[in-house]
Amino acid sequence: MQQRYDEWMRLALDEARRALATDDVPVGAVVVDAEGTVVGRGHNGREALADPTAHAELVALREAAGRLGRWRLDGCTLVVTLEPCTMCAGAVVLSRVSRLVYGAADEKAGAVGSLWDVVRDRRLNHRPEVVAGVLADEASEELRAFFRTHRDVR
Repeated sequence: MQQRYDEWMRLALDEARRALATDDVPVGAVVVDAEGTVVGRGHNGREALADPTAHAELVALREAAGRLGRWRLDGCTLVVTLEPCTMCAGAVVLSRVSRLVYGAADEKAGAVGSLWDVVRDRRLNHRPEVVAGVLADEASEELRAFFRTHRDVR
């Protein structure tokens, strides 16, 4: 299965690079159905859309739900280049995805183990399987390169 995770993470990394065209933080996501078909894609679009909720995960989950015609994404896997924030971790729980795969940890805002652990909170009605650290070095480098060129600008 690790080979599939790497393959899907490379697709998410391609999505992340698309965010650079609009000067958004390079985070990308894909949703894969039970057969391994990509049913949703997304990259950060907060700058492009002036939308604080336009995180890669939410864009990909919305597309997958629309394509599948259902909000319950059980059987699906969300693959994202960066550990989800609290908003996105909540969306993972609410969408009922079966598995969350992420690359780089987010020590400042991560809600899948770094600061909080929303997706594994036993008080919630759904807890997806979590696979962390897939192609983490590549995902981290995309983010480091972006912030090296933007820290003094913003």
